Amino acid sequence: MPETMQERQPGRRRRRREDTIREILTIATELMADHGVAALSLSDIARRLGIQPPSLFRYVPSKLALYDALFAEGARQVLAAFRSAAAEAEPGLPALRAGLTALARFVLANPVFGQLLFWRPVPGFTPSPASFRPAEDFVAAVRAVLRDAAGRGHLHPDAASEEGHALLSVLFAGALTQQLANEPGAALEDGRFTRLLPRLISMFAAAYPPPGEPPP
Repeated sequence: MPETMQERQPGRRRRRREDTIREILTIATELMADHGVAALSLSDIARRLGIQPPSLFRYVPSKLALYDALFAEGARQVLAAFRSAAAEAEPGLPALRAGLTALARFVLANPVFGQLLFWRPVPGFTPSPASFRPAEDFVAAVRAVLRDAAGRGHLHPDAASEEGHALLSVLFAGALTQQLANEPGAALEDGRFTRLLPRLISMFAAAYPPPGEPPP
């Protein structure tokens, strides 16, 4: 049965609203890349969008709500990048290497999301439970790959523990932090710090050798 005009209008308004919100997120990301994550200005976004600042509140109720939406978007993309790369690689330790390499590429290509997700650059901002859920799913995905690597005899089961995950995070985030602070425009393979990522993953694997194998 064909839709009536009244039935089509709400759908069109919803799509226009969703398109506008996506445009706001894109503009916000560009502005943060130019001026810093914590320096985001709603007035600047409204100006770029071609509307008065009060009209922006029809789409985002506050600056913190905008950061929350950006956090959720970045977390979803991080999760997708890791999962996709890990799924395409050989299972076990190769999947971990592939997933973390894809994640590093994403952060280098999208430093705004990297800062917002991993470095807490905005005073007073804490992601909402709903926006934080993709980040929790990402941690679970990393843990799942670590458990699979242990099950295949590539790592000790303790690699998937809280301590193991914390050590992996320190090694990985440390390389990215140094890279973004010192050579933000360098490619993954050429960066002074990110080119060490394969060795860092090998160091992590050496810290959790399979049962029966002594540490190096």
